[in-house]
Amino acid sequence: MNKVIAYVDGFNLYFGLRDRGWRKYYWLDLEELLRRLLKSHQELEGIHYFTSRIQHHRNNKASMDRQAIYLHALNTLDSVSLHFGHYLQKPRHCLNCGATWMSHEEKMTDVNIATQLLADAYEDRFDTALLMSADSDLTTPVRLVLDRFRNKRIVVVQPPRRRSVELGSAATACFTVGEANLRRSQFPDPLTTKDGLILRRPEHWK
Repeated sequence: MNKVIAYVDGFNLYFGLRDRGWRKYYWLDLEELLRRLLKSHQELEGIHYFTSRIQHHRNNKASMDRQAIYLHALNTLDSVSLHFGHYLQKPRHCLNCGATWMSHEEKMTDVNIATQLLADAYEDRFDTALLMSADSDLTTPVRLVLDRFRNKRIVVVQPPRRRSVELGSAATACFTVGEANLRRSQFPDPLTTKDGLILRRPEHWK
């Protein structure tokens, strides 16, 4: 069997769904989705999900709570490993009025993905990597893996409304995830964890 490991850029996927107007698909069972993308001779060995915990500021508690529920849901999947970056405060300036304010920029996701991808390649943990992202910063590690390991494949799965020609061109193959697979890959509602905790899809996502 062809061993497959998936690498999911959580925020790239989230913002792609948001920009497409597909909030109803946020309750996404990644394991189910990725299994639907496999060919008959492939076997899913694991899923690495990369994100950062939303930092509290102003009136975003509801967003933090929704993210926490979804991370709990992902933790019910034995195949999923969660990897966290962080947010960095960054000053912003309005060139028109001169106003200054602090915003938060998500950091480390691309570095964490690149590091995990390279480590797994060197440890020969996959034959095919599914990279769910459209972040062009990942182009260099993709090229490096394919140059060093000629028998391995990297397939870029671009989220809706996200496209990087550079990243897609560097990969073995590239396609955009379709709505039918997203619709068929939702967690049950409610979802019960192994510890008996009942998780419900946030109302905002219905």
